[in-house]
Amino acid sequence: MTDLYGPFLEATRNVFKLMLELNDVSDHPADSFSCDDELDVSIGFIGDLKGEVIYRLPHETSLGIVNIMSGMEFDAVDEFVTSAVSEIANIISGNVLTMLAGEDLTCDILPPVLRKPDESGEYTFHNACCVTTSIGDVCLDIRLNQAE
Repeated sequence: MTDLYGPFLEATRNVFKLMLELNDVSDHPADSFSCDDELDVSIGFIGDLKGEVIYRLPHETSLGIVNIMSGMEFDAVDEFVTSAVSEIANIISGNVLTMLAGEDLTCDILPPVLRKPDESGEYTFHNACCVTTSIGDVCLDIRLNQAE
């Protein structure tokens, strides 16, 4: 199977740099990523790859992203914050699709949904990584299968 980790990491770096002016993006395995107050945004994948990617953001990171995007201060995760963070996840995933198309994989994404990951599924490619920035961490929980 094609390397999927690389495109997700590159797309996240690109979107964070262009939209949020965050240049200090690094990654590490998400072995112990757990947070009580987090926003989980799931983007479904269909086509040559099927499954989902869950963007897991602590509330503090979500608020930092929206504060940068809007130029306003938010102190609670509300509908506006949730919508803005969902759109960032959507943009990152769209960028990943473009990269995968260059490797002859045709996929589409589904609209963002707020939900915890389904731990019962089995995936050919299941990888989680954390992206660390000056405003906090984002965990990408990639759960995909090659379509039959």
